[in-house]
Amino acid sequence: MEGGLRLLRTTSAEAKVSQLDIDGQAKEAREITMATRTQYRLKGKSKDSYLELILDFPLASIKGDEHLEEAQKVMGMLLARGTLNAGEETYLDALGDLVGAYEDENLAIEPASDAEMLQHFLDARGITQAQLSRNTGLPKSTISEVLKGKKRFSRQMIHKLAEYFQVDVSVLAANI
Repeated sequence: MEGGLRLLRTTSAEAKVSQLDIDGQAKEAREITMATRTQYRLKGKSKDSYLELILDFPLASIKGDEHLEEAQKVMGMLLARGTLNAGEETYLDALGDLVGAYEDENLAIEPASDAEMLQHFLDARGITQAQLSRNTGLPKSTISEVLKGKKRFSRQMIHKLAEYFQVDVSVLAANI
């Protein structure tokens, strides 16, 4: 728009748009009807609790570790309540998304090594290397070398271990 300013004045049901010229005089006015009600609108106590949470800790992109820590405290407080109303659940979901986005960008976790992965599965099942060898047909020496970090999973090992531990092969193939 040349040499002018556009203002939007709203009421709950409609909006008026005025174009002001350089001197601030209204040149044109038109009305626009805006949809203000949606199926996702919170009502009653849910709306009140959502807005109270927004006032206490506004939903905004996490800017640093201190901000992350405060967001995690708010999430912890909400999760400790047990039962949440719709407004609190909506707020917690949104805050969780903001925390997740920050962590994905700033606090990436490296995938577990093959040795760490195998040790975890052994511990979770409460079995020894020898028992795993007997149950899967994998040589004890191969299992030992993987656990010492000297050898990586082969495709054959991945398939046998995934079948034995009843996990998807993608869980064990993260480092391939």
